[in-house]
Amino acid sequence: MTAEMPPADGGFRPHRVAVLALDGLIPFELGIPHRVFGRLADARGRPLYEVVTCSVRPPGPVETAADFAVHVAHGPEALATADTVIVPASFELGPVFEEGRLTPELASALARVRPGTRFASICVGVYVLAAAGLLNGRPATTHWAHAGHFQELFPEVRVDADVLFIDDGDVLTSAGVAAGIDLCLHLVRRDHGAAVANDVARRMVVPPHRDGGQAQYIHRPLPEPQVATTTAARAWALGRLHEPLQLRDLAEREAMSVRTFTRRFREEVGVSPGQWLTAQRVEMARQLLESTDLSVDQVARDAGFGTAQSMRQHLQQALGVTPTAYRRTFRTGAGAG
Repeated sequence: MTAEMPPADGGFRPHRVAVLALDGLIPFELGIPHRVFGRLADARGRPLYEVVTCSVRPPGPVETAADFAVHVAHGPEALATADTVIVPASFELGPVFEEGRLTPELASALARVRPGTRFASICVGVYVLAAAGLLNGRPATTHWAHAGHFQELFPEVRVDADVLFIDDGDVLTSAGVAAGIDLCLHLVRRDHGAAVANDVARRMVVPPHRDGGQAQYIHRPLPEPQVATTTAARAWALGRLHEPLQLRDLAEREAMSVRTFTRRFREEVGVSPGQWLTAQRVEMARQLLESTDLSVDQVARDAGFGTAQSMRQHLQQALGVTPTAYRRTFRTGAGAG
């Protein structure tokens, strides 16, 4: 008897993303995961993700916040096969939004999710994750306009309304609407590296990584009149990340005092100049680790960290991995088609 040959693809299967469609959902946010993950393929043309939309009920119509319903082809059983579950925003969460508790059918649907499955939310979809107890004692974000109410309803959650998204390992949350794009691109970056995520962003005609947080989008009724911005200083710094830039260097580019520059920078970008510079250097290091054979020491110098030890500390803090581990993962990972 001859032995059976192993599958030609080595048992490959795409990462399955289940998008949970709830009544009152926002159509734009429902479509984000499909647009970001839906067409990604590796070098052999195999899809990296399979995206399915499911409901808490059997297949059928789900009402949206617009003047139309969507037909959802999968029921809650799809959640049992998911590697990642994404909950977009809904304006009709009922007791979830008002009392912080799941409805019986939503609780029953979420009970199907396998242990170890990754969860993500877009905007007020975070209420569902919190009501399910997935965020107790953990950091999370949501749309800035709902952050106060969310914190009151779920005091055990560490709410940060200043960021576009939070990656807490197996649970990720994002701010309002377009921050769902930032979150999904981040998931692609985390799964397959910066080059793949950047390619998706180019196809979507969106930035692969937005600077700052939600602070730059919050309306202030009486803003301080200002003409000068920090845009030129940021552009100047991006071309010199390998240099030991000082805060006074950036302030001088805009002919401002350090104090005024720091305040304007935070107003425009949502983070301090130092935090912004570190984030840009981490991104530069990622790209160099993925796309070049430079030594870790050289990558650290070219990205502006100076030493490999300094870069290791910053990558560990930002990504949870060492430079060597990051390169090992993404230099050998699948590429997008």
